[in-house]
Amino acid sequence: MKLKNLFVQVCTVLFMMFSFQASAQTITGVWKNLDDEDGREKSHIEIYEQNGTIRAKVIKLLPAATITHCNACSGDKKGKSLIGMDILWDMKKEGSQYSGGEILDPKKGKVYKCKIEHDGNDKLKVRGFVGVPALGRTQVWYRVQ
Repeated sequence: MKLKNLFVQVCTVLFMMFSFQASAQTITGVWKNLDDEDGREKSHIEIYEQNGTIRAKVIKLLPAATITHCNACSGDKKGKSLIGMDILWDMKKEGSQYSGGEILDPKKGKVYKCKIEHDGNDKLKVRGFVGVPALGRTQVWYRVQ
């Protein structure tokens, strides 16, 4: 009987550890992006879920931000402030990463396919690409505490 109780306790602890690790791996929240060209902190981006997909919007521009409006964009985003603008949409979890959506590069005004994966609990690799992921570039985003 003692062995059975010990087994149940060990399983319970392992389950709790796994559950904690899984919840720590959430993608939603506020992230700070670093420009992949100059490495400077540009903005705070809120990643959120809406209608079963992951989206992200700019909520704060940092002093190193070189643009404040999407002047290079076309359509309804042209000339709009980056603050409050969705820059990522339609992402879905596929295994350990998120993909299937798109990301806007407001500096160039272009939209790219996107994939996101965790690099530890508080770091994301966000890759925008054309066609296949090998034809793109990656930014690192850090969770804002």
